[in-house]
Amino acid sequence: MVIDAPSPDPTSTAPAPSTAHPGRAHSDRTIPTQDLHTSDLRAPNPQAPNPSDPYLDALRLDAPNLQAAVLLAGYRSGRLRVSEVIAAVYDRIEARGDDAVWISRFPRAQALARAATLDAQRDALFGPPPAAADSAHPLGGEGSPVGPDPDPIGSGDATPDLPALFGLPFAVKDNIDVAGLPTTAGCPGFAYEPAEDAPAVAALLAAGAVCVGKTNLDQFATGLSGVRSPYGTPVSPFDSALIAGGSSSGSGVAVAVGLVTFAVGTDTAGSGRVPAALTNVVGLKPSRGLVSTRGLVPACRSLDCLSVFALSVADARLALSVMNGYDAADPYSRRLPLMPAADARPAPASRSTSASASASASASLVPPEQGAGGTDDHPSRPPHGLRVGVARPEQLTFFGDRGARAVYEDGLRLIRGTGARTGEIDLEPFLAAGALLYGGPWLAERFASVGEFVTARPDDVHPVIRTVLEPGASITGVEAFRGLTRLRALRRQADEIWRDIDVLVLPTVPTTYPVEAVAADPIGLNARLGRYTTFVNLLDLAAIAIPIGFADGLPHGLTLIAPAGRDEFLADLASRLHARTGLPVGATGHALARSGAPARSATPAQSATPAQSATPARSGPAGPPGTPTGFLDLAVVGAHMSGLPLNGELTRLGAVLLRHDRTLPRYRLYALPGPQPHRPGLLRVNTGGAAIDAEVWRLPLAAAGGFLLGVPSPLAIGTLDLAGGPTLGFLCESAAVDGALDITALGGWRPYLARPRTETTPSQVP
Repeated sequence: MVIDAPSPDPTSTAPAPSTAHPGRAHSDRTIPTQDLHTSDLRAPNPQAPNPSDPYLDALRLDAPNLQAAVLLAGYRSGRLRVSEVIAAVYDRIEARGDDAVWISRFPRAQALARAATLDAQRDALFGPPPAAADSAHPLGGEGSPVGPDPDPIGSGDATPDLPALFGLPFAVKDNIDVAGLPTTAGCPGFAYEPAEDAPAVAALLAAGAVCVGKTNLDQFATGLSGVRSPYGTPVSPFDSALIAGGSSSGSGVAVAVGLVTFAVGTDTAGSGRVPAALTNVVGLKPSRGLVSTRGLVPACRSLDCLSVFALSVADARLALSVMNGYDAADPYSRRLPLMPAADARPAPASRSTSASASASASASLVPPEQGAGGTDDHPSRPPHGLRVGVARPEQLTFFGDRGARAVYEDGLRLIRGTGARTGEIDLEPFLAAGALLYGGPWLAERFASVGEFVTARPDDVHPVIRTVLEPGASITGVEAFRGLTRLRALRRQADEIWRDIDVLVLPTVPTTYPVEAVAADPIGLNARLGRYTTFVNLLDLAAIAIPIGFADGLPHGLTLIAPAGRDEFLADLASRLHARTGLPVGATGHALARSGAPARSATPAQSATPAQSATPARSGPAGPPGTPTGFLDLAVVGAHMSGLPLNGELTRLGAVLLRHDRTLPRYRLYALPGPQPHRPGLLRVNTGGAAIDAEVWRLPLAAAGGFLLGVPSPLAIGTLDLAGGPTLGFLCESAAVDGALDITALGGWRPYLARPRTETTPSQVP
């Protein structure tokens, strides 16, 4: 177990940060009531927090701008180094002290060692960074003499060449396995040491991201308030007397205050959306089964989803585009349309953008053409124009929070201002389905996950969690089947509503509460927080929560909801709506960065290796976007990997190693019969696939032709789907694996070579 900083005393409640300011009266908050012209692209009545607030001053002090577009452009150009960014992240974490955000972290030295490896990888692509780069304030935080990054996009004609998440710091909710750190699920007595990363985490690491540590949560991911953890209570970045939401409390706060670019959370009843609403960040809850849930301590196994917190929709979908994919080893994984990263169409960046320029870019919430994930049944752009479902007024409640109601109404005006049609729907089937989660047989499924531990070691369990989970032990099979039948009837009613709308828009949360109030009524107020979230997974829907505006200095947002499989459609819609608000991101004070535009090319090195030619990086015919002209990128999975017997065939041609990577979980790996050294056979399959270790090498094109012509049958060259993006690589013919050794379970060629000398069962072609 590696712990960077001592965890808080599990038996105590964490104190508020030392910079806490007095709590304010909460109920019946109001915001200014002046009307908004719908053509205005700024957030109506955004009423951002008071910049003189001492609590926010402490939060925003040198807040780094960790948005992916900023970091990736800086890395490519050499203006930023991963080592500088990670050091700045750790400095900020240490400056905040015991804020109850983290349960465990990787030591600074270990994170910086990974950062140094990534910097070396970047230099192998582009050459050393410009000597004139000023790294005194590499991230341009407020208070920095250099100010914010003057060019977060960069210029020139280069396209992305680094792995998709290169150098992006991220955090993981502590009910998801990360090798090297304990998994506690918010319960010290439950903790165990995982032998390997959860598949979603492994994919993020393979794509170049840097894991900082594990974040706090409501114990066993049971709760929406964030106050049910023995490791302390993360609080609102905007008022330290208020909750930050749960159960992914630490993940939401870590993103909001500028500690990581994105954070992985989970969402069963709203845990990936409630904290997003209360911290002014994006919470993306994908369709059930789109992301593998292996390596997750289950809360409600059939409903659990891994989610993403980020400062922007673009950053959230970028992380999801790496995490998602079918996992044959996860019985709840499903083959659904995958989420592509954000496209190259830039969105308005901030409220400083001129209205005339932004109006044309954001005139519609729906992209001008069908997205990559569209289908005939569910096109990304509805042919009839966008139909937005909203709840009947009498079915909406904000529990006396007039500010939250006003921001919700402002959000609807913003949507209508784009030309979208809104229509009232009957919310009752949705609310009734949500009531089943804690008032029906799904409590039995929660008890099935951790109930034996709760029963055996009750003193190790938070008392509220015991109160919630223990009734699950007495639910009968009869009650379970009645609940399933009731849910099926409610879903039938909801399906009829989806025939008339494309998206349902609701408040993410109706209100928020002080920590003390939730402690006094932990179950009643928790139910209020989940009023508009708990039904989503039960009814098999996808959702994304985005910020919309502020009232009395506190953030409020909307959730966009659609049937499963429409994740890309929702992300496109949410991205345009979020851009139109003009809000600063999280609690950092930074403007929303534009994404998807190409970054400036790096300054060529004076003494370049073959992969570092003086030609600026640009798209060329020999490889995928980002490959310099005259070179070809090739993925290898066997004896051509570094240090293995055939690697010299590449290095003698002047090839250089670009990155270690993994395939998406769509392949099986075989040891083909024949002479030494044995050859691997990588076969793409429709079912039963797994992620396989790979390396990507860059070859001079002049030498690559002869090498590729010499690839012996039954091997062939095709496009491999890697976590870092599609790349040419070695595949094999399906006939060749009949009778070969199936070594897929080992995850790669190196583990096969290191295995004990016991043969694996011969394969049958799937």
